[in-house]
Amino acid sequence: MSNQTARAASDAETRIGMLIRARRRQLGLTLQQLGDAASLSVGYLSQVERDNATPTLGTLAGIARALGVGLDYFVAQPRAEDALTREETRPRFSIAGSSVIYERLGAEFPGNQLSSFILTVPPGYASETVSHEGEELIYILDGSITQYLDGEAMVMEAGDSLHYRGNVPHAWSNPNETPARILWTGTLTLFKAGGQQSARFELVSPDKTIPDTKPVHSKAKSKPRSRKKEE
Repeated sequence: MSNQTARAASDAETRIGMLIRARRRQLGLTLQQLGDAASLSVGYLSQVERDNATPTLGTLAGIARALGVGLDYFVAQPRAEDALTREETRPRFSIAGSSVIYERLGAEFPGNQLSSFILTVPPGYASETVSHEGEELIYILDGSITQYLDGEAMVMEAGDSLHYRGNVPHAWSNPNETPARILWTGTLTLFKAGGQQSARFELVSPDKTIPDTKPVHSKAKSKPRSRKKEE
């Protein structure tokens, strides 16, 4: 085997270990949970993720099933054209029980960490209060929303943005008479394949009524309320 071929094989093995770990963390799974689902020991999985062990094709297929992906996830090379979306052809969808319209911007490829959508939020809509792993960044494209973050309400208008940790309880609403459009980007997988909603949210409050909190207008540049440093 030539040095170039050996280098390529080594890179492929490293990519598999990194991709397994990235996908596991994206799904919020522990090594134990993945091991139970794939019928593998935690010690062996740890070796695979660190590229100290090379799984057989059958073992890799079991890991892929447990991670909800196909074998091609570990070997496919994304094409540039697959990552390009056009406004006029971009698919739009909603989920059962919600009137929010989603437009997927992000592409799916091995090891991707970010998800990105444009959300069209109808007048009068209010979300649940949730928390989850990862982080989010929202940017208001059109209209206005009220964002609730750890009990504080902030009015956000077109051009405003907010970047926050997902484990801080958060919700948002559109109390206005016109729709709002939001650019949402985060490290959380909102939807599985086929547009099904991910179950990786912790529902802090299922009450969809707008919280009785006086909003802070972002244009006024009010100082944020201080909070204790998180452990």
